[in-house]
Amino acid sequence: MTEQTIVIDHGSGYMKSGFSGWNEPQLVLPSIVNYRPCRENPGPSSARRLLGLGIDLLHPDTFSYPIQRGRILNWEGVEQIWSFVLQKHRLKHEDTPVLVTESPLKDPMERKKTLEIMFELLDVPALLLADQMEMSLYATGFLTGMVVDSGCGLTRIQPFHLGRPIWPTGKMLEFGGQDLSDYLVKSLFKEDNKVNKLFQLQTVDAIKMTKCYVPQNLVEALDYRQNLPSGYDDSNTYLLPDGTSVELTPMQRLAPEMFFSPQVFDQERPSISQAVLDSIHACDAALQPQLMSHVIACGGNTLYPGFTRRLFLELAPHYPSCTDASVWSHSKRNFSVWLGASVVAHLSTYKSEWMTRKEFLEGPREPCALFPLETFIRGRGLAAEWHSRGPVTASGLSPVALLSLTRHCDLHAGGESDLFHEAPFFPPK
Repeated sequence: MTEQTIVIDHGSGYMKSGFSGWNEPQLVLPSIVNYRPCRENPGPSSARRLLGLGIDLLHPDTFSYPIQRGRILNWEGVEQIWSFVLQKHRLKHEDTPVLVTESPLKDPMERKKTLEIMFELLDVPALLLADQMEMSLYATGFLTGMVVDSGCGLTRIQPFHLGRPIWPTGKMLEFGGQDLSDYLVKSLFKEDNKVNKLFQLQTVDAIKMTKCYVPQNLVEALDYRQNLPSGYDDSNTYLLPDGTSVELTPMQRLAPEMFFSPQVFDQERPSISQAVLDSIHACDAALQPQLMSHVIACGGNTLYPGFTRRLFLELAPHYPSCTDASVWSHSKRNFSVWLGASVVAHLSTYKSEWMTRKEFLEGPREPCALFPLETFIRGRGLAAEWHSRGPVTASGLSPVALLSLTRHCDLHAGGESDLFHEAPFFPPK
């Protein structure tokens, strides 16, 4: 749509929202709700509890995640979060259309419930539902590539060709950042019931963001860290809020190795690199070199230092004939889904794919059958310009081409996009 649109990307861990055309979401909230007893009607019944957002400091053990592993388990909680988000964004733009991203695990009942909440309860004028994996692809400007998205509850791998997913070659692992947090909580706090859950979560999140990394070789990294004298490396020490100093073990700092060596952590599942290889092998042989040259890393877990390099090192040896194998990443890859949706929502080519409130009330229809990226490129009449600026190939658009698209979308902050600040990692010659 040519007007401003509210874009909502609601994941298992965080909800990201903002207006289309911006380079990042303006609102990022933990996807957490809490239930606390109502003073007027105390009791266990859900009808006698107050629903709030986030974690209540007075009742820190009453929170829950309404979305778990990509599945909506608590619609009341989801409605509360969406209502808060729309109220914030509608302060200056009341009658604004909304784009909501949806998990690949979507089913007809979830779509129906989403439409009912948005149109009947939240009075949204128009709605578009968009697949999260496709949005991650569109954020990079590629038409063909292997999207590797690792978030809070799920790790998903999906190959695309000319903007369309290649079925049924995608892989989904019910593993993500929350499993890493669970491991650190158990190893740091053991069975200490005196430490409240909020304190545990805050400590673990801080350690994950500041201390953890992915080693290039687990055996060498362990050997190096285990032979260090106690207190020799200050980076191994973490200061708790109460002033207590904790020295992290080598495995605690190397916890993200869980993505690449699950057997070390007694987990029976394939590694993320093996899942990517299995997905590539399931595709047509002629497409495999193109997919290997455009592996797209996105999601919060890929931000760990060393993650994208390790992924490349484990993929490249399996395709020695592919000289341009690479793993692409950008500085805002934790917002890839939202960024792709932000661009799509701003395109007039998609106007016919939106469902309006009037259409919903008149009768149901299947919403949001998104065109592939190639279609809305041609619909914008930009193909000729992009051919002159940079090649538009089956593998994808040049960075200049994507910047051309974002300028046509009148991006906030001067129209510049920083999606390509980080170049792909290529093997040393």
